[in-house]
Amino acid sequence: MKEPSDEDNGTASTPEKYMLQLFINGATLRSHNAITNIKAIGENELAGNYELEVVDIHQKPELAAQIELIALPTLIKNFPLPMRRLIGDLSDKKKVLAILDINTQSETGQRS
Repeated sequence: MKEPSDEDNGTASTPEKYMLQLFINGATLRSHNAITNIKAIGENELAGNYELEVVDIHQKPELAAQIELIALPTLIKNFPLPMRRLIGDLSDKKKVLAILDINTQSETGQRS
């Protein structure tokens, strides 16, 4: 059951929540930048309609082999399908949006 605030805000046609995983290796500058960049994209372009799981493979090395990671940081969009992967610090916003197939606010006339 949806909360009344969802309907009041006119979000009944809001797309399903994006499920993202960001794989990093420790507390490096690249890791920090990737986290900061994807959170900014999530808040600005997805209006908070996303869940981000940050996984440090230094703490969970078995996941790197299981998911077949070849470089870090790696962002994986698990949902909505199709699944997409993006390697790097995620600083090129247009590239991130295109590869992850994220429809932005610009469709409603707002430019980012």
